[in-house]
Amino acid sequence: MFNVETYRGTREENYDLVIKQLAALLEGETNTIANLSNASALLNQFLDRVNWVGFYVLENGELVLGPFQGLPACVRIPLGRGVCGSSAQEKKTFRVEDVHQFPGHIACDAASQSEIVVPLIKDGELLGVLDIDSPEKNRFDELDQSKLEQFVQELVKHL
Repeated sequence: MFNVETYRGTREENYDLVIKQLAALLEGETNTIANLSNASALLNQFLDRVNWVGFYVLENGELVLGPFQGLPACVRIPLGRGVCGSSAQEKKTFRVEDVHQFPGHIACDAASQSEIVVPLIKDGELLGVLDIDSPEKNRFDELDQSKLEQFVQELVKHL
């Protein structure tokens, strides 16, 4: 497995390697829970300065907690509520520099300061979202967004 401590490529090269590792890890596996579990574990190992990495899956019109790495989290999030619900409703990535400035932010972990949420969309249908929190403000930049969107594109091939 990839370890950011032993590989000293550029951030972009590191992300590309993690996306390749994800593809290899999920090859031939179709179980959604297994694939989301391994994807969250892989990202949690790869990313630094994060305190929560996981998924919410769409079920009966709301987001329900899926596989994750981190502290216990909110179980259900209505579409349009908080960063996750807003990302899901609009089917677009939300990158929030300061979660305390986001209207309706849902604070599951008081240590979280910034957040990125990437929707999982397959064949035009919303499956859920990837949610990553950081205890640092402004943790996520354009490169993180671009590469995490690529990561999710690879992941949805296996869902």
